[in-house]
Amino acid sequence: MEALKRQASLHGRSAEAEHRSILERALKAGRETFRTRAASLRDQTRGRIVGESADLIREDRDSR
Repeated sequence: MEALKRQASLHGRSAEAEHRSILERALKAGRETFRTRAASLRDQTRGRIVGESADLIREDRDSR
């Protein structure tokens, strides 16, 4: 907690505002990673899966 307060003081904000800032940066980084991974997966599967997912699920279910 003391380290957070020191860091907040260096940035000229409250400990709560510093905590919020740290969380926002961490969550934004995760979002970009997700977007990058999702784009890669779309590229890898492009053309392999066609049609509505509901139709594919129904077809699979009916085949059992």
